[in-house]
Amino acid sequence: GVSINFTFFARRVEKKMAARKQQQKRKRYWEADPNTRTDVGTAEKGQRDTERPPENKPSVCNPPGDDLKKRRTATSWKKRVFSGREDPFPGPAPIPQEAINKFRRGEDIKLGVISNTKVKDRLDTLDTVYKHAQKQAARFHLLLPEEAGFLEGDDGEDTCLIQQQDIADAVDITSSSKYFNLDLKQFGPYRVNYSRNGRHLLLAGRRGHVAALDWHTKQLLCETNVMENIHDARWLHTETMFAVAQKKWLYIYDNQGIELHCVKRFNDVLRMEFLPYHFLLATCSARGFLQYLDVSVGKEVTATCTKSGRLDVMAQNPSNAIIHLGHSQGTVSLWSPNVKEPLVKMLCHRGSVRAVAVDQTGTYMATSGLDRKLNVYDIRSYRRLHSYFIPSGASQLAFSQRNLLGVACGNTIQVYKDIHQATVRTPYLSHSVRQGVHGLQFCPHEDVLGVGHGHGFTSMLVPGSAEANFDALECNPFRSKKQRQEWEVKALLEKVQPELITLDPSKLGQVDFITMDQKHQERVERLGFDPFEKKKFEPKRKAKGKSSAKNVEKRKKMVASGEQREIIRQSIEEKLKCRAEREAKDKLAPCQTTTLDRFKK
Repeated sequence: GVSINFTFFARRVEKKMAARKQQQKRKRYWEADPNTRTDVGTAEKGQRDTERPPENKPSVCNPPGDDLKKRRTATSWKKRVFSGREDPFPGPAPIPQEAINKFRRGEDIKLGVISNTKVKDRLDTLDTVYKHAQKQAARFHLLLPEEAGFLEGDDGEDTCLIQQQDIADAVDITSSSKYFNLDLKQFGPYRVNYSRNGRHLLLAGRRGHVAALDWHTKQLLCETNVMENIHDARWLHTETMFAVAQKKWLYIYDNQGIELHCVKRFNDVLRMEFLPYHFLLATCSARGFLQYLDVSVGKEVTATCTKSGRLDVMAQNPSNAIIHLGHSQGTVSLWSPNVKEPLVKMLCHRGSVRAVAVDQTGTYMATSGLDRKLNVYDIRSYRRLHSYFIPSGASQLAFSQRNLLGVACGNTIQVYKDIHQATVRTPYLSHSVRQGVHGLQFCPHEDVLGVGHGHGFTSMLVPGSAEANFDALECNPFRSKKQRQEWEVKALLEKVQPELITLDPSKLGQVDFITMDQKHQERVERLGFDPFEKKKFEPKRKAKGKSSAKNVEKRKKMVASGEQREIIRQSIEEKLKCRAEREAKDKLAPCQTTTLDRFKK
């Protein structure tokens, strides 16, 4: 046999324990003796008298890791001390409730009504992650580098009288370079369109001139003449492709000016809008057709005849991707690619509608017509909030990211502030160009208003019009080629289907109980029985004489009594609830006694 020398192992363990005791542990400054420790900053004032928790030395039974945990636990209930001083603001910094509510998206998840344990745990985890992201967003909101501000005049000074040259002279060099004019008299008037990140500008003259440029650096990407009349032009999902509505058909070009596609199914197009999250190009034609083109696959999604004649007024709702069309009868109709009829039809003017614009939140809509009125509507209730009379009428409208409204009246551009909140008497800014305005759009994330007119293009400075900080994951104006390619792939993977375009996007996550009941009834009629009906209880057969007629009947009565007991319990709860509501209502009601109260039970 093999003999084990336990004495040898015991001596070896004793040596290790003795060596561990003799080894001196390096002390930190917070573990030193408070009577002998001094602080560098307060050495002249004397020693500190701040109390410190007792030092926990590692023992033989407990490893050093356990001693560290005990030391942390012992100090957790005491005040945190840094370099001998107490922290005046212990714990994480408080977050204002207003900042948290700003990043709130929808209502909290009601976990009490969910019976499935796995689904409940999963939703609980998602709710925890969501609340953490909400607090982090509110906390990091304080660290945003830019702040938005408006133009403020002196006492008694009207800001609409301030000239663009005066603003350019007062601001820094970078901002003043954003005010410029392009003299293009030969091929005007011009339609303008900025890319989603606000970095690139697309100009399209009615006489065939098309130009794309990086307007920050004034670098020209491409310039060509299509030798046809141009009605409109729009950037697609990236700055590498844009669509041009020419005299007869719709054309797609790249950023080098090379023709990629000629879509002959889209003819006589007058106005276009691109839906970035759906990759849809919505067009309206002179023949009264509203068509949708899926640019990711190059196929037509739907074509709808509006039966309203020529369509030359078009706008999109950025919040739900609904298309707004203005008609010659003075009406504005709302359209979705899923329905062949207008979702909503509003009578907005007594004459023909000239322009329509919707703000970024999808709450307010501004319209102008031949009756020389400017109306502001609340789309949620389809109610008119304010109406303004403009002597020369408004031919173009545009909302900024911070709800400033740009109005083009002939060759004059007026910008109104808070026009949807209260009645405005004077414009916020005003500027005049040489000829009539045919294109108007605010640049995203820049305090700039692009104006296309008969003599070219003008870039106006409008302080406070844009959102000061941009989301780099959504639309980054400084992204590289590699970042753009990766963003394009992710955007294609997250593309929203056209079937999900509705007036109220919040209903997409809800269950349509009416439709579900209708489908259930149709299935019952088709099958002849209800597949979800609860089957009658049938006891299982048991061995050893347990399935006698007496025992089977006993089990049936037990199950039936349990179901009856549950029904009685629910009815009692409903009665108690109704009684409590009645008593609460009686308490709130004024006490009026009559002579007939004596007969009340």
